[in-house]
Amino acid sequence: MRKAVIMAGGFGTRLRPLTMSIPKPMVPLANRPMMGHIVELLKAHGIHDVVSVLYFNPEQITSFFRDGSAFDISMEYTTAVADFGTAGAVKNAQAFLDETFIIISGDVLTDFDISKAVAFHREKKAMATILLTRVPEPLQYGIVMTDREGRITRFLEKPSWGEVFSDTINTGIYILEPSVLDLIPPQTEFDFSKDLYPLMLKKGLPLYGFIAEGYWKDIGNLHEYQLAHDDVLGGKVAVSTAVNDDGVVLGDNVRLGSNVSLKNCVIGDSCVIGDGAVISNSVIWNNTVIGEFAEITHAVICNSVRIGSHVVIHDNVFVAEDCVIGDHARLLSNIKLWPRKHVESHATVTRSLVQEERWSRELFTDARISGVANIDMNPEFGAKLGAALGNAVGSHMMLVASRDADPVSRIMKRSITAGLMSVGCDVTDLQQTSIPQTRQEMLSGRFVAGFHIRRSPRDPNKTDIILFAKDGRDIPLSMTKSIERFFYGEDIKRVPQAEVGQLRFPERSIEQYVNRFLEMIDVNLVSNRSFKLLADYSFGLSSTVFPSILGELHCKVLSMNNYVDASHFADPLTDVLDESATIMRSLGYELGFKIDPSSEKIAMVDERGIWYTGLRLLTIVTKLWLDTHRHLEPYTIAVPVQATTEIDQIAAEYNVNVVRIKNSHGAMMEATKDENVQFVGGTRGGFIFPRFLFAADGMYSACQILEMLAKTGYQLSDLDRKLPKRFQRTVGVHCPWESKGTVMRRTMEHSEDKQRQLIDGVKIFLGNASVLLVPDKEGPIFTVTAEAGDEAEAQRLMDQYAHLVAQWRDGN
Repeated sequence: MRKAVIMAGGFGTRLRPLTMSIPKPMVPLANRPMMGHIVELLKAHGIHDVVSVLYFNPEQITSFFRDGSAFDISMEYTTAVADFGTAGAVKNAQAFLDETFIIISGDVLTDFDISKAVAFHREKKAMATILLTRVPEPLQYGIVMTDREGRITRFLEKPSWGEVFSDTINTGIYILEPSVLDLIPPQTEFDFSKDLYPLMLKKGLPLYGFIAEGYWKDIGNLHEYQLAHDDVLGGKVAVSTAVNDDGVVLGDNVRLGSNVSLKNCVIGDSCVIGDGAVISNSVIWNNTVIGEFAEITHAVICNSVRIGSHVVIHDNVFVAEDCVIGDHARLLSNIKLWPRKHVESHATVTRSLVQEERWSRELFTDARISGVANIDMNPEFGAKLGAALGNAVGSHMMLVASRDADPVSRIMKRSITAGLMSVGCDVTDLQQTSIPQTRQEMLSGRFVAGFHIRRSPRDPNKTDIILFAKDGRDIPLSMTKSIERFFYGEDIKRVPQAEVGQLRFPERSIEQYVNRFLEMIDVNLVSNRSFKLLADYSFGLSSTVFPSILGELHCKVLSMNNYVDASHFADPLTDVLDESATIMRSLGYELGFKIDPSSEKIAMVDERGIWYTGLRLLTIVTKLWLDTHRHLEPYTIAVPVQATTEIDQIAAEYNVNVVRIKNSHGAMMEATKDENVQFVGGTRGGFIFPRFLFAADGMYSACQILEMLAKTGYQLSDLDRKLPKRFQRTVGVHCPWESKGTVMRRTMEHSEDKQRQLIDGVKIFLGNASVLLVPDKEGPIFTVTAEAGDEAEAQRLMDQYAHLVAQWRDGN
């Protein structure tokens, strides 16, 4: 094989400020552009004909490599006129690619044995071979699964933790036959991972994966850039760079003063380092002057920086080109200096970017951002997030905002709003409004996006920011990535004073919500039933709306915690179990609701004072729905894969289809996009009735249950007694983040010859029982859930598989 394509169009947003003026492939790594290391690797395996695919700042690459003769290769170029995706960009070079060729990114660091991969490709007679590697945390990459022959059987691009079925990932290095290019449409956005390879799988074409041995790192952010240098200096990767015994790489024409101490560092060409300077674990680019007795630790200094004498630069400081740092200045940890900044003599730069370090992994968990209240979630962070969100949706757009009663929620809503307005976005402020009401407001179509701030129901010391898309659903993954690019890139586009956004406060939004609510309930039927209810509002926002709705339904209600108070934080059940049970029994009330503070989920208690688990409540509500909606048959209901098979046993009596989904509110909302889905039930007290709203609304769920009870004449306790009952046992096994992918791979290997579901984690069916293994997406936990017909068997299976997970985690 003689030909290669180098993908060299990256912006390098997450490497800013290093990439403010140069494209990512030209960022120096051990005194050679990243792309230069790729060229050396290709040459080592006999590949000398190269075409580079360019997009951002192409002239810097073409002026450096020119025709390639200086590097003993032939280099040609193709520049994309628009972003046609990875495969679409390579399609532009089809005339050059008339034989087997390799595609490799210009901004990775690797020493893979390409020749072995080519031999594998030819042996298998593959049309395409993806080079694979195993990584501790595969979440940010494309997951690839192969059979025993190496043929790819499944491909998941940027999965959630529940979809990480392996720790084997796509490295972005491909060996292709020219015929593959015929599958790529010209001048069309088309991606290898999202489009081409799924198409090849669908057509049954020979697509293989080769698990390569050796070093590979995607240098996607500043931290990875520093780690890559540590690995070069530590000899963990084979590159053609000379490293001395002190772990130092010295460029050409470097002038060192007396008593200079250098350890584990890279010094670029034509640098001048003054007497007594101490530099460790740092990267210094070209043409930089460092004064006498300066101290630099674990920092990155770009080209042509002037650092005065006695300057102290602490850990994780990144200084862009042409900055000037005066004598005796101090730069504290976690600081970035943009190009051409001037720090005066004796100044101490304290502008802390600790919050950016906190968000270094990723901002979002699905459509939510969570952080410690007033620490991670602070006004500076909020304003920056608002500006990033505004840049992602575009100026002169309208967004909607709401919050709960917590004071930190108020701070964050105002700071995010300020950031949005600063980039030209208008904001409609619903003030204290529940999440379901906010989603209802977005049905008007007037908003491009929205957000709600709340005290986290999972941890009272944390604050959640939940973002909504134009249709009121949670924002999709593509939108979260767009926001993250602006947030991390810090390339915020402000607007002139005359274009600053406007803030509006709407009227009658609660009235409109209540009117629509009552239109969707059979008011006369529920009123005639004269329910006697216990209603616990959890000090949440439903207390401002739901009492009037229950009044319209002529319910006799005993209310608890029926005022808004953000200082209260309680588990949905534990604080009220004994008290409410006593009330139900002594006053003869027939059922009770507890609505969570966000007004999305409910818990229920019957006349015996028994509170139902989320799983049992799902079974009961599903039965009520199926009995009262036979006129809609045939149709589909959706429940999470975690739900018990009680649902399937009940549904067997009806002409309905049961589909399993992921155990998240986002997946529940996604299910409502199918017009055949008439009901979506969750395992944590959230229910969606798509005729009313595509999202969970605890207030509407409560009233819908009242209507169904009125129609059927059932008592909750009667349903609980007569419906099928299964047993579940769940345990969380400690599992470090870096071991989760390995455990998932071992789970897949273990279950290969068993019946299984791959929806959210791996669910293994074992006769009349099942075990579900799911990596937690927010903590170092692997959850094992066993289900069986009796309690002892569920406990035995849980213990058995918890032990297996621990073994796989420990490498046994």
